Amino acid sequence: MAIPQPSPLGSDGAIDLPIAALPALMRGIKGRCPRCAKAKLFRAWIKPVDQCSVCHHDWSVQQADDFPAYIGIFVVGHLLAPVVIAMIGTFGVSAWLTLAIILPIAIVMLIAMLQPVKGGVIALLWWWGVGAFTPERRPTEHIEEDNPS
Repeated sequence: MAIPQPSPLGSDGAIDLPIAALPALMRGIKGRCPRCAKAKLFRAWIKPVDQCSVCHHDWSVQQADDFPAYIGIFVVGHLLAPVVIAMIGTFGVSAWLTLAIILPIAIVMLIAMLQPVKGGVIALLWWWGVGAFTPERRPTEHIEEDNPS
């Protein structure tokens, strides 16, 4: 006998859309669907699912392309550049030894950050409606102002 699971959607069946770009970005970085935050965004290491298993949003239209790799190279390069400069300039480590130490570290850092960065890029593309995505926002509640007419 299966135990009934609570609905991943809101109590009214609505999708729990993020309130701003930052929560959508964080959902993507965590590898969750930026739209509902309930399902996995990736079916393989950097291969996104075609469709969310919970909210049924089509992720096959995403066009992150090489941008996540560029971001990873930019970040890793800026983090490791001072280390390389210190190793060679301050501590007098040879260039070959510095390369032998830094290259594996750079590769591991790039591999480790590629999926979170790709998830974040996909989330921001969706949030801003870039490419085939259409921006979705939470319905805003109208607040009546106390302006006497």
